[in-house]
Amino acid sequence: MTRLYAAMLRLDDRACVVVGGGRVAVRKVCGLLEAGATVRVIAPDIAPTLVELIEAGRVTWVRRKYRRGDLSGATLVIAATDDREVNAAVAREGSLEKIPTSVVDDPAASTLHVPAVLERDRLLLAISTGGRSPAYARRLREQLELFLSPERLALFTIYADLRA
Repeated sequence: MTRLYAAMLRLDDRACVVVGGGRVAVRKVCGLLEAGATVRVIAPDIAPTLVELIEAGRVTWVRRKYRRGDLSGATLVIAATDDREVNAAVAREGSLEKIPTSVVDDPAASTLHVPAVLERDRLLLAISTGGRSPAYARRLREQLELFLSPERLALFTIYADLRA
């Protein structure tokens, strides 16, 4: 695999699709909502947290299994089912449609890798292992959380003010 190109995406009001309704899908949906995305979940069954988001009008739910064409109009796609064949089909469609796609259980099939993220006071740090070890990325993020004391964050604010 070639080297990844790091970028931050502005997803305000952009259509994003999450295929799957379990624990991992919940995490991905929540992250997309925090980024301002409009989220559509495609899954026959969903976790209680997703039910709450749907009832609150924050997420749209297509209550069935994924079908070819479900990614139409999406800016970004996440395949988060526990079925490798479904995830592979989502990856194929994403590739054909040129939609950045993250397949949670198959980094090689992904054209998008979602990093471990730490955000404090508008400082956003992203850590990626290119899918090789998400657990290591999470551990490193946890260590950075400890490192970013209030004093260090105050220094960030000082530098930001000086730049302005």
